[in-house]
Amino acid sequence: MLKDTKKVTDEEDVATTIDAMVAKAHNALDIMDNFTQKQVDHIVHQMAIAGLNASMRLAKLAYEETGRGVTEDKVIKNMFATEEIWHSIKRDKTVGIIEDDKEHRLIKVAEPLGVLAGVTPVTNPTSTTMFKSLIAVKTRNPIIFGFHPQAQNCSVAAGKVMYEAAIKAGAPEGIIQWIDKPSIEATSYLINNEGIASVLATGGPGMVKAAYSTGKPALGVGPGNGPAYIEKTANIRRAVNDIVLSKTFDNGMVCASENSAIVDKEIYSDVKQELEKMHVFFLKKADYKALAETMFRPQGGVKGPIAGASALKIAKLAGIKVPEDTKVLAVELTKIGDDEPLSSEKLSPVISIYRSTSHEDAFKKADALLHHGGLGHTASIHTMDEKLATEFGVKMLASRVLVNTPSAIGGIGNLYNEMIPSLTLGTGSWGKNSISHNVSSFDLLNIKTIARRRNNMQWIKQPKVYFEKTSVRYLEDMEGINRAMIVCDPTMVQLGYVDTVVDELKRRKHPVEYTLFSDVEYVTSTDMVGRGVTQMNIFKPDTIIALGGGSTMNAAKDMWLFYEHPDVDLFGAEQGFIDIRKRTYKFPKPEKAQFVAIPTTYGTGSEVTPFSNITDNRTDVKYPIADYALTPDVAIIDSQFVESMPKNIVAIAGLEVLNNAVESFVSNMASDYTRPYAMQALKLVVDNLKKAYDGDVDAQAELHNASTLAGMSFANAFAGIGHSLADVLYNEFGLSHGLGVIISLPQVIRYNFKQPTKIAMWPKYEHFRADEDYASLAKYIGLQGTSNEELKEALIKEIVDLAHSVNIKLSLKDHGVDKKQFDNKVDELSELAFGDQFSFANPKEPLIAELKDILVDEYSGKNVEK
Repeated sequence: MLKDTKKVTDEEDVATTIDAMVAKAHNALDIMDNFTQKQVDHIVHQMAIAGLNASMRLAKLAYEETGRGVTEDKVIKNMFATEEIWHSIKRDKTVGIIEDDKEHRLIKVAEPLGVLAGVTPVTNPTSTTMFKSLIAVKTRNPIIFGFHPQAQNCSVAAGKVMYEAAIKAGAPEGIIQWIDKPSIEATSYLINNEGIASVLATGGPGMVKAAYSTGKPALGVGPGNGPAYIEKTANIRRAVNDIVLSKTFDNGMVCASENSAIVDKEIYSDVKQELEKMHVFFLKKADYKALAETMFRPQGGVKGPIAGASALKIAKLAGIKVPEDTKVLAVELTKIGDDEPLSSEKLSPVISIYRSTSHEDAFKKADALLHHGGLGHTASIHTMDEKLATEFGVKMLASRVLVNTPSAIGGIGNLYNEMIPSLTLGTGSWGKNSISHNVSSFDLLNIKTIARRRNNMQWIKQPKVYFEKTSVRYLEDMEGINRAMIVCDPTMVQLGYVDTVVDELKRRKHPVEYTLFSDVEYVTSTDMVGRGVTQMNIFKPDTIIALGGGSTMNAAKDMWLFYEHPDVDLFGAEQGFIDIRKRTYKFPKPEKAQFVAIPTTYGTGSEVTPFSNITDNRTDVKYPIADYALTPDVAIIDSQFVESMPKNIVAIAGLEVLNNAVESFVSNMASDYTRPYAMQALKLVVDNLKKAYDGDVDAQAELHNASTLAGMSFANAFAGIGHSLADVLYNEFGLSHGLGVIISLPQVIRYNFKQPTKIAMWPKYEHFRADEDYASLAKYIGLQGTSNEELKEALIKEIVDLAHSVNIKLSLKDHGVDKKQFDNKVDELSELAFGDQFSFANPKEPLIAELKDILVDEYSGKNVEK
């Protein structure tokens, strides 16, 4: 009973002591919160100097207490932990604003993690203590250590050096502390204490696992069983020198040290001879069992006394006689795994040697060694073949792959390479770590980001545009036309328009070869596009001339796309986007041919837009496609080609132009650059549609210009749900796009005019303004009203009257849409319209139920048709 009482009392003492230490550390944390970068750097600098000054004394203490390693090497470790670490972190910004990116409007602010728990190993006690102290204080994190019981005194001595220097330089009390009476229970209580923000764990697998099990961020390490591949092109003397240096440095206790060497058969004897010259003693096979039993526990892992013991001491413990000048013990092995203990991590100047028959065999052996207790840590290669070294690095599951470098020294960084210097080496997920790099000060910071609002960079992208009657003559002088393919429908041939284009090509100074694809159909189908692409592949044009209406423009763009890049994925091409510049599926830029668009109708504005569509013959589904790679290089707006348009096409096309202008003007992506195009296009349609319908050639020319102006606005500001609704109406009922958008427009205006249920998301669209935008358009075309509501209704009346004046009714029922089919499909159509690309640019985000209401109103022409 007394024994149990004593245990409870001890546990209470531990808890009381550590709670007090954590409270003291938090007080230090609060004080450090007001320190400047200059103050922090001064403290850390003084700590580094003090540690450097004490490096010899601390090395002696470490060797005397632990009996492991080599005193002289511990001096170097201590110097590395101070001098090299200070040099690496001295310019790091760790206080307050550490980055101010004015272009991207991002400010990054560094804050400490909080109070840290530091766990240190028996293998590197003093150097690890100083290293962790420096990076903790550099980041304003107080640290409380739980030292390894077998290295308590020397670790405390190192901690005192750091603490006293820090206090003298102005640090608060409690900035560095340690547990005076070490125990597993005390360390466990420390790392699990609620006041500890993070754990820096360097030690055995059990302690590292415990750190990661605390439920708080931990930075730990993993075991190393690093292979070194000596490839046949290696500088043998350097490679052997590096390996012996590494294996003897502090008697092989650095976890990055080579545990095995894999040597190509072509140089095996030379390498062995060189190793022997360097006092590496190759044991007889008869001695392997005794060595293994001496070094390893039955359950695996190096026995306590072995880590950091000399080669002579290990041989003596195993009862093996070796020369007095032996530096490293070597065993020649063929097996790797649990049934060959000597293939494991050794933490001592003992190395296993394997013969490789090829690069592939060497890689396989190295991989097997990493999988046998070294995953994620370190691997090395000695070779003069840089390509092979890179291949080795890519293949190995190691966080550090060292080339022509002693692993123990190279792994900790900075001395033999440009890696971050550190005494805590992460092994990534392979080694069950949270990090795969060398730990440093940046790992001990919380980084706050102050992100200032910024508008997305806007853009205007459009082709060269040539306009006026007979502007087709530009083809006579246009550069780069040697082999032209004209894409059109049969009507263009019948009307003589193809001859007009060919005549201009024949006027060129140098002869132009040309071919004609005149089979464009109303529906741009995959089969039809495929036929055109086949003709292009045979003819190999450097110029594609699209002559015709919207269907021809779409067909020619799609042919251009698949001619340039036959591997384009239609599934990827059809995917939507929020920002066209960042779309997930990007079309490659055209390289084989330039594209000239000569529209012979108005409406879509496709001659200046990045839009197209294609209908899959297998499913009969129309896919809208949008990418700036589809923007023509040249648009020729020659009004002579629109003088023969039928009246009903003039009506529908002109109203489609009007819709494009209105929708792009109120789009959430509209800008000061796009709105003037839209406004002028709208005015031209209002002033000229009826006259053009009645045969006025000048009015038809104005509508042609209006179509391109609306297209330029539409191409850069996009449209809205009117386009989305028209797309689904086409797919389901075959209703032409022009009819679909103009039937939708009055209902869409009334819907968009109201305050949104869901607000549109686009940085430049700072507040809902569709009501104001519709009113602005009404005013621009001379309509009257005393409020935005009146102006909106005046705009709708103008649109309805204009449509009626050219004999277009604005309801679905008036255009033959079956009521029963409509009712059966309206829910599905609403969902499809929501997912349509153009819905994202609508001035307010539509709900599916709201889109259904609009469709229902469109069917009857609510408040539009009687």
